[in-house]
Amino acid sequence: MKIVVIGGTGLIGSKLVKNLTERGHQAIAASPNTGVNSITREGLAEAMDGADVVVDVANAPSWEDQAVLEFFQTSTRNLLAAEAAAGVAHHIALSIVACERSPENGYFRAKVAQEELIKASGRPFTLVRATQFFEFVGGIAESAVVGDEVHLSPALIQPMASDDVAAALTDVALAPAANATVEIAGPEAMPLDELVRRLFRVTRDSRKVVADVHARYFGGVLDDQSLTPGSEPRLGTIRFEDWLARSSAQAPR
Repeated sequence: MKIVVIGGTGLIGSKLVKNLTERGHQAIAASPNTGVNSITREGLAEAMDGADVVVDVANAPSWEDQAVLEFFQTSTRNLLAAEAAAGVAHHIALSIVACERSPENGYFRAKVAQEELIKASGRPFTLVRATQFFEFVGGIAESAVVGDEVHLSPALIQPMASDDVAAALTDVALAPAANATVEIAGPEAMPLDELVRRLFRVTRDSRKVVADVHARYFGGVLDDQSLTPGSEPRLGTIRFEDWLARSSAQAPR
């Protein structure tokens, strides 16, 4: 099959392209870096020509509320139109678990808007909602710095490795359109503050992590359902400690 990966040169996209190529498929890494722009439509028709599946894992260049909303709406409309013209049989988009539960978060609102456009389009689709990635836990910690401390909610989070995200997307790309939403998550749920403590123990960061029920997560107040999947997610196999150990071993010294 010919499978076009929008955002195919990024963290998830590059892994997905590699997985699909290893399975014998023609995987196209489509991004502005490779001459395909879902906002300007540059190279879009050419990329879609003969495509069986499109997987959208693109991310917005700006996370400002209005900018990120416009990005996902414009990109998604352009992709769906190009797919319809080319007769693409399956549109897949990577979204976020429970994004509708945090309306204070502008990025989450944009993902909800993206999902709504896809579901209303009449095109065959599968939405893949993922939990937070291990790779971004450090950034979450830095966003929560208060003086010499890191203040984080003790609400549950069930993060996952990007390798597990790419593996799940690979399987979805090779299956028929579900016309439904599937959820993927890591193998273990834990309090968000404890997740960062685990990171700091390995990275030898001496800052104190404070459990604060009022601490906001990129604008939103959390509960145990804000960052965790429903009852039947597909679970990854990579544990956070194992990922940390591997990442520490690969870090430059």
